[in-house]
Formats: sequence, structure tokens, C-alpha cells
Amino acid sequence: MSLRVRLASKRKPEGWSLIEAALFEFEDRMREAINDPHDGKRKAESNWPIHRLHWERNRYIYDLYYKQQKISRDLYDFLVREKIVDAALISKWRKPGYEILCSMAAIQKGSTNFGTTSICRVPLAQRGGQIMPSVTTGCVSCVSGDGIDGGPVWWTDPYTAWAAKKKADKKQKRAEQAVDPDVEARLKALRGEGGGGGGGGGGDLDPAVEARLAALRGETARPPAAGAGGASCQPCAPSASCSAGGGEFQPSPTFAGARPGFVFKAGPQGVGYYEDAAA
Repeated sequence: MSLRVRLASKRKPEGWSLIEAALFEFEDRMREAINDPHDGKRKAESNWPIHRLHWERNRYIYDLYYKQQKISRDLYDFLVREKIVDAALISKWRKPGYEILCSMAAIQKGSTNFGTTSICRVPLAQRGGQIMPSVTTGCVSCVSGDGIDGGPVWWTDPYTAWAAKKKADKKQKRAEQAVDPDVEARLKALRGEGGGGGGGGGGDLDPAVEARLAALRGETARPPAAGAGGASCQPCAPSASCSAGGGEFQPSPTFAGARPGFVFKAGPQGVGYYEDAAA
């Protein structure tokens, strides 16, 4: 039964005309929220607008009675008797720590899986990860006073959209940060990209690093360019040996057994057998 019909034959206390239009407007908005299509919404999400309107209506009466003192005690008691306002919620607002409580459902521990209050009762500064609203009420936070005019932060508030945008911008900024050319060249080499003919500014990799990467990819190491490490070296046959850069060297991309007087390793000339200086 609508509020107009239910109160039509009842005597209203003095001051009713001051709040009558606002209460009827809240009732119309509540009816629209209840009749709003639920397509594409989660089951609990359809109740979020109802919880918010319930908070706004009770806060309207709370401010008029306790803060602005524009309505009488008789009128307030009349609203409580007719169940137009939630006396339990308003009484909670007068206790420290519950000044902007979004709903009594947020502190009912019996309705949660782990016997705790809703996530909206945790200050935003103490939360980690993604900021999400309470599944029950749609309230993001009703304890830290970060909402509009110091009230709760609801799922549709500009603050919620601002926080999501700020997080997305920070993520995009990290992705767009310039990478050091040498680090980028090494990363490309590890991913098997670039092939050595990359763009300018990357620079050549250290011969030892390049030899190790080539061995990991199962390729024959590329000999160092002339002037990079002293003497230049031409590609050798697998069984041949050379002495450029000091010491005998027999290229071999993989270990092919022990060879007397040689040690298999990745050195200045690439991966292969180097003359054992200790032999």
C-alpha cells in the first residue's frame, strides 16, 4: 500500500507539511527502483538502489531532527510508528564509528560466510587490491567518510569511477614508460626476437652473452664483429680450430665429449672447446 493511501485517514502531527513532498518523492523513486528491470544484473545488485534510497530517506529525517532541529519529537515518533523511517539505523548513526553506516545489513555478522561485517566497514586506506562494493548493499565504504559530503561511497558515486580511472591510468603509464635500449635488446634476444638486425640504439650484445643465448636456442654462435673485442675471426668449420684472441678454439654448439687439453665452455669466440690453460 502506498504511503499516500496508508496515511490518508490518519492525523498528522505538526510539521508534516514540511516533509510530505520529500517523502512522497522518495516513495516514487523507491517504486521505480523496485520495478527497474534486472536484466544483465547480478541477483544482489538489483537491491543496491533500494539500500541507497533507504539510507537517503532516513538521513533526510535524521538531519532535520537531530542536526537542524526543524521537526518535533511528536512528528519523529509518528514516522517511527508508521515505519516510514528506520529507527534502528538512525540510532546507530548516533554511536561513534557508525555515523554514516549504510545499512543495518552491513553489520549483521550472521548473514556472512565467515561471521564478519561487510567489506564496506573496512576503511579504504586499509584495503589492498581492487576496491569493490559490498555485495549486499552496493556500498564501497561507509566508515572512512570519503563519499560526497562525508557520506558513504556508493557504487555509482563519481569517486568510484575516479578511483577506477586512476588505477587504469597508472597501469597505462607503467606500460608506456621507456625501456633502456640495452635492456630492451637483451629482452628481445631472450625472446628470440630481433635477429641481430634490430633498430638503432640497441647496440650489440656482449659476445659471451650472445654465445650463451645462441646455445640455448640451439644455434651456432655468431663470431664477434671486427673491432669489438680486438682481432676479428671468420666462421670456422666444426672440426677446425683457430687461435684468434689467444688460445686454441674449436667451435661446437653442443658438448661432444671430452677432448684432451680442451675445456667446453662459452668464451670470447663463442660456445665450443677452448685450450685448457691448466693442462
